[in-house]
Amino acid sequence: MGRRIALFTGLLLALSACDGRHNWMAGAGAEAATVERLFIVLMIGAAVIWTAVVGAAVYAHTRRAHPNREREARLFVIWGGAVLPTLLIGALLVWGLTILRDITADEGDLTVRVDGERWWWRVIYETPGGDVVTANEIRLPVGSTTLFRLTADDVIHSFWVPALGGKMDMIPGRETTLALTPVKTGNWGGLCAEFCGGAHALMRFDTVVMEPAAFDLWLEQEAQPAQVAAGDPGFEVFLDEGCGACHAIRGTEAAGPVGPDLTHMARRERLGAGIYDMTAANVSRWITDTHAMKPDIDMPPYPHLDGARLEALVDFLMRLE
Repeated sequence: MGRRIALFTGLLLALSACDGRHNWMAGAGAEAATVERLFIVLMIGAAVIWTAVVGAAVYAHTRRAHPNREREARLFVIWGGAVLPTLLIGALLVWGLTILRDITADEGDLTVRVDGERWWWRVIYETPGGDVVTANEIRLPVGSTTLFRLTADDVIHSFWVPALGGKMDMIPGRETTLALTPVKTGNWGGLCAEFCGGAHALMRFDTVVMEPAAFDLWLEQEAQPAQVAAGDPGFEVFLDEGCGACHAIRGTEAAGPVGPDLTHMARRERLGAGIYDMTAANVSRWITDTHAMKPDIDMPPYPHLDGARLEALVDFLMRLE
């Protein structure tokens, strides 16, 4: 008996994920607690149904047959095998569907639009002063409900921060919504939960939950344009190589709409949609050996960049804070 309990406990731990950043049982979000409660209730319901049906089958098999009890047997099959399981499953279904109202709200304290690209995330904060655009990292205030308005640019993606709540599909040409209310600060891992192509497994993002005052300060700073000195040699390389045709840096002539916004790139904790630490060495390799670091993405590599020009470009990008 002890071995069975240990095996069952191990299975639950495996299902809940061992990595705390992606653990949907971490208790970091109000909606995640709802999903956890749904899981537990459905597991109990499934166990009750299984026990009842198997118990009825064992009882029927071991009981001596009696030719005059056909009506009793028919009622036993109808009620035990059909009516009661249907009622229980129906009740669980109705209760489970009501939970969708908790994660598909139409308003929140903060509204964030997220567009699933190939294979990264465009993130847009809607503020009274205008949209604040960033990429591959989402920051949220603890204790507040954020309404996510989700869409996709090319194929179906699925937005999921397991520690904070349920997942929601991102569908081209259609907007879906998801509400998340973080209750614990920390850096929680997010990912795409729908196979979307070659770099699907490398389409991640950080969700940094902050104290409200720290979040307000971050958002205010994120809304500011980049500070780029006139004649900056790294920025000259950036323009000469055509990077500004794909990437935007607010406050400069670089206004590319295709790739991630780089205005405050160096303030992000990770590079390449959540898969590498934001270091100068990783940025340098990302520029020159792009597809080795993340296959199938649209950004072309620049292997010809080396020496002083590459150093100047990397130094410029690492100063975009």
